[in-house]
Amino acid sequence: MVRKETGLSEISEFAIAGLQIGQQVVAMAGPSCLKDIAASLSQAGLRPDAALRSGRLVFLTAPDCLCQLTKPDHPFQRGALRRNGPLLRWVSDWSWAYTNGFSADALRHQRLVHDFVRSLGALSVCTAHCHKVERSSLLALLADHRRAARA
Repeated sequence: MVRKETGLSEISEFAIAGLQIGQQVVAMAGPSCLKDIAASLSQAGLRPDAALRSGRLVFLTAPDCLCQLTKPDHPFQRGALRRNGPLLRWVSDWSWAYTNGFSADALRHQRLVHDFVRSLGALSVCTAHCHKVERSSLLALLADHRRAARA
């Protein structure tokens, strides 16, 4: 989804709904986006600090978290993902990856994350803030998401 507004209403609604029904929610985004998500959860009456401590909410700071997804033995050494729990919700905001224009690395990271999330059987939402992303990068992002949806 392409966000025209600076707010994260769609992401917040998706994350809140998952947390309210006991699902684990994983959010992968740049640091400022993660702070905004935490603030929106607080405004909805949830306690993101408590959810983070309990593991019901997992924040992955991009791009530093991407190396964890490439480890062959266990993607998250600390066991953050609950593979045997209720269905997982995954939020990815890709604005951080495309702020300097299109890059092959960003596309490679995106495919890596898509393949990983698909292997989990997770419900997922991917976003990018359109004011931070050049048109050509946005088109590449959308094309790759369509490819991932067909796979």
